[in-house]
Amino acid sequence: MTWPVLVFDIESIPDVAGLRALGDYPSEWSDTQVYEAWVQARKAEGKSDFAPLYLQRILVLSVVFRGADGLKVHSFVDRDDHSEGKIIQDFFRRIEKYEPQLVSWNGGGFDLPVLHYRGLRHGVEASKYWDMGDDNREYKWNNYISRYHMRHLDLMDLLAMYTPKNNAPLDALAKLCGFPGKLGVDGSQVYALYQQGRLEDIRRYCETDVMNTYLMYCRFQKMRGGLLPDEYEQEMQLVRQTVAQWSQAPDEPHWAEYLAAWHQG
Repeated sequence: MTWPVLVFDIESIPDVAGLRALGDYPSEWSDTQVYEAWVQARKAEGKSDFAPLYLQRILVLSVVFRGADGLKVHSFVDRDDHSEGKIIQDFFRRIEKYEPQLVSWNGGGFDLPVLHYRGLRHGVEASKYWDMGDDNREYKWNNYISRYHMRHLDLMDLLAMYTPKNNAPLDALAKLCGFPGKLGVDGSQVYALYQQGRLEDIRRYCETDVMNTYLMYCRFQKMRGGLLPDEYEQEMQLVRQTVAQWSQAPDEPHWAEYLAAWHQG
């Protein structure tokens, strides 16, 4: 396994401003009224309340970055409801700077298409990410865009042999491997938490989810020989020690909870 590795996960909410732009809603209606009217219209058409990917506004983007100098976690958060474009741009700048191994769980099916649509809306620049051999010949044979290349590794998609009916949820598989999995929150609750003003809870949830993905990536690397058994154990110890340090911060209680739920030996 080579560094750097950048694992990512997003949490999104319905883009009510987009709903207003595309629909015919009274200007005096609140966001809640617009959203509820949209949900009811969807139900009348026999559709779910899950917004199309181009109408998923990115609220939090969390990354685990594993480089030669250790393990870091960082979250890009839209705290003022006007920073989505900056969040996306900052993410792609990291790819531009480090050219990392990009890792996700269902990133090809959800996170990246959302980043594409929303990045397009905000005028984001991401030349390295979109390079398919025009600037760097090497990227013709291994780039971030291709489903079957490894520069972006969608673990869920690969483990399922690119067959959606075989997909496994991250929470279940992480717990089966002895990792913490989700800690009392799941993606279906994000919009309700946002409406309650619980942005930090969403950020913490996203961070633990992206850490689950990193641990699953390490387990995968052990399976394919990218990490020898001793190297894998050393990496698990590094993660435990690093998370223990993070848990000392008074405003980061989720890491102590994460360690307590980790049953991996």
